[in-house]
Amino acid sequence: MLYEFLINYVEKYSFLNVFRYITFRTGLSIFTSLIVVLVIGNPFIKYFSKRKILNPIRDDGPSEHIVKKIGTPTMGGVIILIGLLSSVFLWGDLSNIYVLFCIYIAISLGLLGALDDYKKIKDNHSSGISFRSKILSQIFIATIGIILFTYYVDNKEITNLYFPFFKNLVLNLGWFFIPFSVFIIVGSSNAVNLTDGLDGLATVPIILVAGCFAFISYLSGNIIFSNYLNIPFISGSGEISIFCGAMIGSCLGFLWFNAPPAKIFMGDTGSLSLGGSLGVIGVVTKHEIVLAITGGLFVLEAISVILQVISFKLTGKRIFRMAPIHHHYEKKGWQESTIVIRFWIISILLAIIGLATLKLR
Repeated sequence: MLYEFLINYVEKYSFLNVFRYITFRTGLSIFTSLIVVLVIGNPFIKYFSKRKILNPIRDDGPSEHIVKKIGTPTMGGVIILIGLLSSVFLWGDLSNIYVLFCIYIAISLGLLGALDDYKKIKDNHSSGISFRSKILSQIFIATIGIILFTYYVDNKEITNLYFPFFKNLVLNLGWFFIPFSVFIIVGSSNAVNLTDGLDGLATVPIILVAGCFAFISYLSGNIIFSNYLNIPFISGSGEISIFCGAMIGSCLGFLWFNAPPAKIFMGDTGSLSLGGSLGVIGVVTKHEIVLAITGGLFVLEAISVILQVISFKLTGKRIFRMAPIHHHYEKKGWQESTIVIRFWIISILLAIIGLATLKLR
């Protein structure tokens, strides 16, 4: 909103022309969301603690969780979303279809996550709404969003799937683009949700992936850079950098309170929303496979749960001591901080590999 207002006065005040630059507004977006979250963080934590908006701990989880984490407020995703959305509304182009799609998914999945968190708090149990209800709701939200997006977007190549490391390997998905995109969005949302089990574990990888895609979306929206790197040119996709910047800033601010020992947890309100937003960004920039690489830690966490369930149903035996895989290492006696930092290192390496695909084509 502020961006549109300032642009109207560019001809009268030439110094306002700086707001036309996506890089400048991305910087403002990071800074704004960071400050908003830092300012509102403590008041929200105190309010949530007072109202007993506390995180129910899994009964079958590591024993340390029951001792250390009980009584910690949850629904910290509310803080993240306030910072993210306020920054995007200030500095983003709200007429841009890509930005609107990201906002829609962030808000819709955020509300679904809030409902799940509310049920956990109300029932004082970690199960929340049923898996069936949650997954069907996510599919419905993503399907509505992607159908509207494909209807309004003016890009004939939007249904293409591009493969990194290959120069001209492109697959046109046709109508299958819709279920494929829904799978990416829902899968990303749940993968981040599964990763959010230790203090700060999901937050830093989200920052890293958002940082990679702030860069990728800027390059994809610039015809000179996209032609040079041989990546698809998506006119207008550069605006997604502002959304990514807002995500980075709000998660950095949240990490201030979520770093071990956490004063508040993200909850499904934040993890479902942020995960789904990353999925959308991967889809609209046509870098879905790169998303799977940079967000490889989230993929690993999701696969560990899938393998655990399949193994137990088929053989009655578990592959891991506990899934997702970060709990497996807790059960093996690793300290929480050790697991978190080592998983962060893995995320950094995967982010570097993901960015390398831009040149290795």
